[in-house]
Amino acid sequence: MIDSSRSFRVRIRGELACFSRPELKTERVSYPVPTPSALRGIFEAILWKPAIVWRIDEINLLNPISYIQFRRNEVNSRASDRTADSVRRSGEAWNYYADEDRTQRNTIALRDVDYCVAGYMELTGRRGPEDSIRKFEEMFERRLERGQHVTQPALGCREFPAWVEPAESTTPIDHSEDFGWMLHDIRFGGAENRPVFFHAVMKGGVLRVPPFPEKGDVAR
Repeated sequence: MIDSSRSFRVRIRGELACFSRPELKTERVSYPVPTPSALRGIFEAILWKPAIVWRIDEINLLNPISYIQFRRNEVNSRASDRTADSVRRSGEAWNYYADEDRTQRNTIALRDVDYCVAGYMELTGRRGPEDSIRKFEEMFERRLERGQHVTQPALGCREFPAWVEPAESTTPIDHSEDFGWMLHDIRFGGAENRPVFFHAVMKGGVLRVPPFPEKGDVAR
């Protein structure tokens, strides 16, 4: 049985995007280009099944990198699992007033973004006896062509929607840059979830993403 699909090329556009750098926790500062994990989320927004996992292998830059700075209202705290369990058991409403817990935070985001992204899917151990790569390829093609989504695709933050369509003839812009270390994805499971990073270098408007490693915190 074939365990991985062919590569799909998808055009992803939007007015605003913010792929937050994890080392800057107080203020939101975007990476210059989308992280593979954020793009995986967009592919999953089109088609997600327990039997498959998406992998990103190439990012093509179609618009120049441009930043915009603004402030947004955000809350200081978030509900913990313990609080949620307590409210559920008690059956009483939880009184939370956002205006008493909010603050303004600076955001440095990207604007007028346009990418052509190549990604493929792999079968997981949760596949069923009737599951096949060809079956999921056909499902993805239909959904992408019709503009169907499981959830609204977003560019890093839910309030920044993405327009997604099949990529036809696209040409990356002439841009080369060493972006340094960038988040690849999160390794889930085990004692704790751990981030995996890779050295991101764009050449001629194309950023090639190394395969997600079977172990370790660095993809090469």
